[in-house]
Amino acid sequence: MTLGTSLRCVGSTFPGVSIPVPGEDPDDPSFSYDEMAYFGENCSEHGLPAPDGVEVTRVEHRLADGRRISALRWGSESPEVVLVHGGAQNAHTWDTVALALRGTSLLAVDLPGHGRSSWRGDRRYDTTAGAEDLAEAVATLAPGARSVVGMSLGGLTSIALTRVADVVEHLVLVDITPGVDAHKAAEVHAFIAGPQTFPDFAEIFARTVAFNPTRTPASLRRGILHNAHRTADGSWEWNYDRRPLTGTEGDDPTAELGVGVLWDDLSATPASILLLRGGASPVVDDDDVAELLRRRPDARVVVVEGSGHSIQGDRPIELAALLRDELGL
Repeated sequence: MTLGTSLRCVGSTFPGVSIPVPGEDPDDPSFSYDEMAYFGENCSEHGLPAPDGVEVTRVEHRLADGRRISALRWGSESPEVVLVHGGAQNAHTWDTVALALRGTSLLAVDLPGHGRSSWRGDRRYDTTAGAEDLAEAVATLAPGARSVVGMSLGGLTSIALTRVADVVEHLVLVDITPGVDAHKAAEVHAFIAGPQTFPDFAEIFARTVAFNPTRTPASLRRGILHNAHRTADGSWEWNYDRRPLTGTEGDDPTAELGVGVLWDDLSATPASILLLRGGASPVVDDDDVAELLRRRPDARVVVVEGSGHSIQGDRPIELAALLRDELGL
């Protein structure tokens, strides 16, 4: 599927948001989603060569309890780098970064309860449980990988991974530290805590645009298609398990993640640490950076100007260049 020319205006549910939905209408009964069909759009939007010959395979690992961890393997060789997305995202959030790093074998993982990975019946989505599942999957799907790049929840899970498995030599944190709290993550939580279902694609698109004003409509359309599905009655529903995030107003959505021990994990790990901070993001503040450097004077901190929390979405080419330099790719 390629980006089409038809446009459809968003309704009035979200006042002030009137961005038309680009491309083929996802509500059309003839529309068919193919997760591998959008790489050309990514390349065109960011000035990358066409994805001719790029090899991407959907792979999975079955956990001991029968759940599955799904992932995208970029390249035919054993992956060198593991990419771990944030909460309410999935492996496709790294597509443009992976396309910019073509030639490097990568594993982009769907965390438990996200993408095509199984939901947990016990709703345990804390960082330790996630790291234990991630460690088992990496051992099978990327046994030679020693570099882990984690964004937001994926970054916290990657920190915990350094405690539960001896596999991380290079750790890149994308706009996250254990200093995250409800106030810093308020904007992120506000989006995630919204509706689970929407009457049509225009509505889910409008809400996504409202919370992501710096992103292009085409990129947001792709992101929704990778992260939601059309149900039998024609409505749209997010793919990720939102159940742990529903609570009474005022609850701290970060409390259940088990971040309390993660500062000590950063102190203890022998892995090199690079923190990439979104210049326009509130999620990491100066105190967080100071605490990281107090505990790990050898850590490097780079501010990516013009980026919000999702650096891989806002500045994927810059992120790819930073990873290439840091990890020697």
